[in-house]
Amino acid sequence: MTDLVRLGVFGPSVLVGVAAATGALDRAGLTVEEVPAVSSAQQFEALLAGELDAVLTSPDNVLAHRDADVRILAAIDRGLGLSLFCAPGADPAKLRGGVLAVDVPRSGFAFVAYALLARLGLHAGLDYAVLALGTTPRRAAALAAGECTMSVLNAGNDLRAEGAGCTRISRASTLGPYVGAVLAAPGATVDGGSAALWALTTALLETSRALVAGRLHPAAAAVTADRLGLDDGGVRRYLRMLVDPREGLVGDGRLDQRALHTLCWLRTAHGAPPPTLDEGLIDARFLPPV
Repeated sequence: MTDLVRLGVFGPSVLVGVAAATGALDRAGLTVEEVPAVSSAQQFEALLAGELDAVLTSPDNVLAHRDADVRILAAIDRGLGLSLFCAPGADPAKLRGGVLAVDVPRSGFAFVAYALLARLGLHAGLDYAVLALGTTPRRAAALAAGECTMSVLNAGNDLRAEGAGCTRISRASTLGPYVGAVLAAPGATVDGGSAALWALTTALLETSRALVAGRLHPAAAAVTADRLGLDDGGVRRYLRMLVDPREGLVGDGRLDQRALHTLCWLRTAHGAPPPTLDEGLIDARFLPPV
């Protein structure tokens, strides 16, 4: 008998796929149902309504919902290549008057885009328009089709965008230490049904550590090609990104305090309310000992 975990995601997770392909989820007694989100707002509505048990999400989404008891259980990755891109044919030096596609305007990846564009002397609402288009895969498709001028993309969507002629302008990692995705769950679920969440956290982090150590390469390559639709060159680049110390997986699951400070700075610098960094933000009970 296995426990079912309904896991909210924004796109196909290679980490979850490798954990499944290598038997880590089976050994943990889990069946994971990945539930794709339309947007970060919709994902958290589903989480708080009890339609999801946990989410792979931007930590900024957790910071934005401090009025609810949602806890970060583990840091998953450092952005996986998160970068500002422009559409095919667009001149990276002439973005004024363009349209920036974001998930929602006041969300983590949007704040990254605003900060990277500010370095180019461009400011939202003055020098470019902002268009809410939802999840990263949807924005990547829109950018490649020329339906917007700019967006921030990662996790294989960036590599597909480059293959479609989009130009990578700058990387989120230049803003400072960063965390792109965390595993999070409502406090009531953590406290009331912690066995399945403990098993999920353990399986994902064991898989993450194995990948960072250079193991599971054949399974990771097959899962990446299948889930992300990348060619051989794209698969090789993605696997290198997974183990990159600045932008890849977080094998121990611990949220770097410097990365948390970067997230807080991005929020407050672009008009969001300062987040509440109380003791309930991070629940590290399922992490491996230091």
